[in-house]
Amino acid sequence: MKSNLKLALLAGVASSSLILSPAAFAQAAAPSAAPADDTVTVVVSARRREESLKDVPVAVTSYSAEKLGRTGAPDITSLQQTTPNLTLQVARGSNSTLIAFIRGVGQQDPLWGFEPGVGLYVDDVYIARPQGAVLDIYDVQRIEVLRGPQGTLYGRNTIGGAVKYVTRPLGRKPTFNAKVNLGSYNQRDLILSGALPLTDSLTVGAAVASEKHDGYGKNLLTGAQQYDKDVTAYRISADYHPNEQFSARLAYDNFTDNSSPKQGHREVTAKNAFGGTLYTGANAYLGLPTASVYDTYAGIGDKNKVTNEGASATLAYKFNDTWTVKSISAVRKGRTDTLIDFDGTPKNALDVQAYYADTQVTQELQTIYSGQHWNTVAGLFYLNSTSEGAFDTILGTYDAYAALGPVYAKFANGLTALTQGKVRTQSWAFFFDSSIKVNDKLSFSVGGRYTEDHKTGSVYKANYYGPHSPAFGGTVFLTAAPDLKTNYTNQRTFSAFTPRLSLSYAFTPAVTGYASVSSGFKSGGFDMRGDASVTPSTVNGYKPEHVTTQEAGLKGSIFDNRLNFSADIFSSKYTDVQITRQTTVGTTVASQVENAGKASIKGAEFEGTLRITNGLSVSTSIGYIDAKYDEFFSYNVTTGVTTNLAGNASFQNTPKWTNSFGATYRTTIAGGQFVIAPQASYRSKMQMFEFAVPALDQNAFWLYDLGASWTTPDGRYKIGAYGRNLSDERYRVGGYNFPTAGFGNSVTAYYGPPKTFMVSLEYKY
Repeated sequence: MKSNLKLALLAGVASSSLILSPAAFAQAAAPSAAPADDTVTVVVSARRREESLKDVPVAVTSYSAEKLGRTGAPDITSLQQTTPNLTLQVARGSNSTLIAFIRGVGQQDPLWGFEPGVGLYVDDVYIARPQGAVLDIYDVQRIEVLRGPQGTLYGRNTIGGAVKYVTRPLGRKPTFNAKVNLGSYNQRDLILSGALPLTDSLTVGAAVASEKHDGYGKNLLTGAQQYDKDVTAYRISADYHPNEQFSARLAYDNFTDNSSPKQGHREVTAKNAFGGTLYTGANAYLGLPTASVYDTYAGIGDKNKVTNEGASATLAYKFNDTWTVKSISAVRKGRTDTLIDFDGTPKNALDVQAYYADTQVTQELQTIYSGQHWNTVAGLFYLNSTSEGAFDTILGTYDAYAALGPVYAKFANGLTALTQGKVRTQSWAFFFDSSIKVNDKLSFSVGGRYTEDHKTGSVYKANYYGPHSPAFGGTVFLTAAPDLKTNYTNQRTFSAFTPRLSLSYAFTPAVTGYASVSSGFKSGGFDMRGDASVTPSTVNGYKPEHVTTQEAGLKGSIFDNRLNFSADIFSSKYTDVQITRQTTVGTTVASQVENAGKASIKGAEFEGTLRITNGLSVSTSIGYIDAKYDEFFSYNVTTGVTTNLAGNASFQNTPKWTNSFGATYRTTIAGGQFVIAPQASYRSKMQMFEFAVPALDQNAFWLYDLGASWTTPDGRYKIGAYGRNLSDERYRVGGYNFPTAGFGNSVTAYYGPPKTFMVSLEYKY
């Protein structure tokens, strides 16, 4: 599709217009017939209260469980295929760590202490860390993607937007749901869930899931699986409704991911310290890219484990028809033990052993007023979290040290850099959002949030002789005293007020236009990799980011509700942009988190569903974004000079175009409902990092999916067949770039799933 055609289309539209896994399990629901089409009224809770999608002055994409299931979407990363200007991907080297960007704003680096730029909420509980946040899709009620800063109601670290995962309530009837999935690569999933009313006011529920498939590739050195899945999870929950005034929802979940560590595919030939080929002769193949992008010769090992658990309590008391108070309390903790072989060869050129651990306690109190002409949500939010970790990095190879002279010969067993740190965050906020209906057509809303984060950061970085530091069983310092790079503890407080103002006008009862100005704030912090011997200022930490967005949109239904649509244009100013960079310096890697400067982001989005007949509907989504740095000041650790690199830098993980096209056909066969749903999605080229890396950057590509299902007349049984990535596209979702010869010329990439097929059998009672 030509760019000028896309621009013309967008301009015309704009001018005329679980399971909580890894976090937890969703509740089961009673069997119900699928909706007749996609043009029914959509209800969302983007403003912390349920209302029609067309009445919400926010760019929101809402997915029902039925819509998500049509093409066999496995987890929330599938949302990027059909949501404009969204990137949701599994992080490098991981099976369940989430990388999220909306409209160019996010955070690629999941290291402890770094804050995400897109907020993730499960039943209004904030999930602070990306580890274990690739939520699987099961008996979910809906998922909402809120685009643009959500700094009023959702607060901290939602400057790009937010993803809301909303599970079904348990209800007051006995339910049971069993689902079996069988598919490519020996996929075998079993999901059981159910609910049982114990009294008229108390219902308990439980769920258990086992999800497994073999690897898309192998470790050709050890024979272990690559890109496999081995996840188990369970959840218990209870809903208590003794009367019309009071309700309580309690839940506990536990998640374990024993999938193998995911090693990257070497994109270039491995080099030694002299720039020559690292492997020669009969072993030359060890340093070459493997034939399959899912294979590796990584020698670090095959152990990996991610665990998460949490509990929450949501209490609500309704004083009368207009006033309600709500309390949302939650605790969570998680741990990740992982191995990353950056060079992808048997050499210890750039191998990393790591652990991540985090805990969080959150408490939110809300007061909700719902009147005929005025609606308000106001409240307090508190978070107390600790995030810590450590990793050993084996630097260089024996060849690299030999090149430095005989004195370095003792490093034949490896030179290990330990990086260890902890960040404790105490955050509190006051927020409010009020909507006032002036008359039948005009309404406006105003809101704001004051946030204050107090952070205490500790970072320790030193080099050791041998393949392990004391954090992972080693004992020997590099020299008589440790070769110390960083050792400090510091504190900083960050605060901001983030307002929002919007105006809505109902052109017809079915079509609403809006204009808004909103702002967001992402906290500052301390670089857990910071090398004070190279960049002494790292001990002072880095500043927060701020985004202010102006937006105008039109949404609703036309042609007797046959066409549902949503369109918007937006312009954002992005200041104090946090940029994470790693630079090779001699035999070490220096890290920097810089507030590089300013950026401008503008774009447009369109989503539409057209019901052609009662059984056939077609849909499309189009996202366009133009993001550029106005300033990009960066400190060169080699020359000691700060330079404005704005002319050479681009936004990472931000394709200019994100488009999708789909159809849904429903008919009756043997008294039951048959549904077939083809889908195509397009992403234009994008960079993995701020500066181009041709060996890693992803070219434009299409993905094609197809789903078909049949549900029995009573709605209890459903059988489905699904194919994803039918053209077997190889596309990169992440990478590492350490091209220095001393580190083995380590340029490695991670790829999305290949072509897969799945059949599913589901029973509901």
